[in-house]
Amino acid sequence: MALFFDKDWFDSRLADRGLSRAVLAAVAGIGEDDLALVWKDQRELSAAEVAAFAELLGVTGAEVALHAGISTPTPGADPLSRIAELERRVTALETELARLARTRS
Repeated sequence: MALFFDKDWFDSRLADRGLSRAVLAAVAGIGEDDLALVWKDQRELSAAEVAAFAELLGVTGAEVALHAGISTPTPGADPLSRIAELERRVTALETELARLARTRS
């Protein structure tokens, strides 16, 4: 387990998928300011955020937790909470897409 947040590992995974930190923040349901705090190791991730990062990056929650710092929780496998979390993330993505569409108009 990483003692501190491994920003290089996360940036590399994002680059491999052609994604930005803004997309990661939207999927996790957090603001870009909060994500910046995570990158500076000044804010811990919740289990739900770990799960969101893992799905977007195509890795396991355990792998995200391994690189996210010493006290990062690994998400559980409760299917009902997973469905609720997925619905929340879809809403966040739709909101982000609408915002991007407005800025391009």
